[in-house]
Amino acid sequence: MSADLPAVVRIAARVHLDYPEGEHVFAERLALFPEGCRLLLDGDDARGYLVSHPWTRGAPPALDTLLGKLPEPADTYYIHDLALTPQARGRGLAVEAVTLAVTIGRAGGFGTLSLVAVGDSIEFWRRQGFAVVRDADVERSLASYGGAAHYMERAI
Repeated sequence: MSADLPAVVRIAARVHLDYPEGEHVFAERLALFPEGCRLLLDGDDARGYLVSHPWTRGAPPALDTLLGKLPEPADTYYIHDLALTPQARGRGLAVEAVTLAVTIGRAGGFGTLSLVAVGDSIEFWRRQGFAVVRDADVERSLASYGGAAHYMERAI
């Protein structure tokens, strides 16, 4: 919901210092696939968000870039971003968001979820059933994320 964009931008600025994206990116993802964009609440407090949408396997979009449109046909359900404030960690919100992404992905007929793991998140994603995909072309496409980024997939 567009009314949630200011909260998403505040959380992103706080959580993703090394991976900044402008409000225009979040606004576009919301416009392209609103059902994949959710504010994560702890009571009435915005504590995180999920941004996800159909995409192309092995071709993660560059950081802080507009998509223009979703690919047709898309062959994976892509988690663009899942962010939580430090206060929200350990409360199950991230697992709920992954479960939601699985549900949306299955409903859309996708066989995989994909994402780019950044920072120290790789172990969280492994616990959610994701595995790193080793491919030189995919790894080159991660340049905008810096050296600690990994493309990962999970069957659903």
